[in-house]
Amino acid sequence: MNSQYFSVLLCSLSVPLSVVAAEEKAVQDMSDPLAVYTQVGIGATNKGLNLKIGQAYDTGIATTAGMNVIEVKGIYGDTFGWDSDSKTTDSIDSFRFRNFSVDLTTMSATQIDATYNLNANLVADESMDISYSYIKALKPMGRFSFYPLAGVGASLGENAREDDGSRDSGYSIMGAYGLIGMYAKVTISDKIWLNYNPFWLTTIGGSDTYKDHYYGLDQSHILTHEFAASYQINPRMNLRYFANWNENVDFMDGDHRLEFNYQL
Repeated sequence: MNSQYFSVLLCSLSVPLSVVAAEEKAVQDMSDPLAVYTQVGIGATNKGLNLKIGQAYDTGIATTAGMNVIEVKGIYGDTFGWDSDSKTTDSIDSFRFRNFSVDLTTMSATQIDATYNLNANLVADESMDISYSYIKALKPMGRFSFYPLAGVGASLGENAREDDGSRDSGYSIMGAYGLIGMYAKVTISDKIWLNYNPFWLTTIGGSDTYKDHYYGLDQSHILTHEFAASYQINPRMNLRYFANWNENVDFMDGDHRLEFNYQL
């Protein structure tokens, strides 16, 4: 093969290879709840530090994108949180794992969401909620975008309280629950957007203790609220403020955090 032909061949290959590389490194819209990308994040909260890492992966299906996200919450709450010491500790509060799969042809997604709570509640010393849900992106209406969600889940507990008041030593399945909700977004500018994400959860099966008290004393269901205000620093970095509260906890007494996210 002569050198002139070899040079022409290299030039012909360089264009598609560079296009593929660019596509692989394409920056995703970080304001889109259905966006899939590799990321890291850190948050300062009233209950300590939060750490997050997300890894996009090849699902093996050309029209589907996948992502796993792991979060650790409430690290060194007494040291870095601004709640009173009676509400925080320096141990970790909870772990969260999400597996996210998006169908790019229908702009819908399925999610496996598991949260392990290390703090005791009325029914167990420690608990884990694991759910499977379906999310659908509706057609945008001007500046507004809506992503309704519905799912079912199961709750596991360590040393769960039985109906007779005794404790079930070790881990056990306490019951099942359902959830419906929505991610809602309003675009203020190309760098600023707001979110409001309400969720309603209700127990649907299990022990009487679980069904009657899982979301508080004599509460079988709960309405939760999340508000977020976000600023996109550049295409790969943003800064977000979150507030979480519910029908039992006022806005000011809820969870507040300032979170920095970077898309790798």
